[in-house]
Amino acid sequence: MKILLAGDSTVATCPTHEYPMSGWGAQLPRHVYAWAAVYNFAKGGASTESFREEGLWAQLLETAEVDDLVLIQFGHNDQKKAHLAARTGYAANLRTMVGEVRARGAVPVLCTSVERRHFLDGAGSRAVLEESLEDYPEVVREIGLELKLPVVDLNSWTRTLYVELGVEESKSLFCHFGPGEHAFWPSGLADNTHFSQDGASLVAAEVAAQLARLGYGSKQRGTTSGPVSGDDSAGSNPALQLRTTAGLAESGLPTAVRG
Repeated sequence: MKILLAGDSTVATCPTHEYPMSGWGAQLPRHVYAWAAVYNFAKGGASTESFREEGLWAQLLETAEVDDLVLIQFGHNDQKKAHLAARTGYAANLRTMVGEVRARGAVPVLCTSVERRHFLDGAGSRAVLEESLEDYPEVVREIGLELKLPVVDLNSWTRTLYVELGVEESKSLFCHFGPGEHAFWPSGLADNTHFSQDGASLVAAEVAAQLARLGYGSKQRGTTSGPVSGDDSAGSNPALQLRTTAGLAESGLPTAVRG
């Protein structure tokens, strides 16, 4: 079967010159390849509106076949446009997308938007994380109930992850570079929206785990693949999952921060 992804830069495959920046969709194949082929149509800057206008949604639908999964995650760019407010244009576009996926015989799965790493104040257990996506995640949950379809709640999961890791340790999930440390950003970068390879892989592992809990993976193969098999304790505790992911501590990513 296929997993087809519709989304923005937090899902997309990033240009090679931006390495190690990555959307979670680019890392999903390593977690599901044994039972599904991933087709990533996500694009940086996309909203539910522009994704259709640029023809990407039509390409996805043409690729979708009966029983394929179509994962849909937008919101970051929709919230920048008044006519795509969460309970008006955004919600209407999501409902239309769900209907069109179902018309193809494929299975729509809504994903709440991954949270931005915007800490307001405090440190450690006292750190306060901004709800930067306002009511967009809640609207996705409501539509999931309304239309009786599964929701992969990445917003709640990433919020828990950032807070449990804390202000400093959570930086490793994102792209932070000091001046002169990256050729593409010679003046440095402190990006709290776009993931590093390790951060994106961790989110992708959670996507795979939530799909497994919905019956995918095991249903196709008789067993789950990769990190979604065995003890699920790490999946329920994202900070523990991060600390037990091989290689993260050795990634060498800079931890300089700006804002």
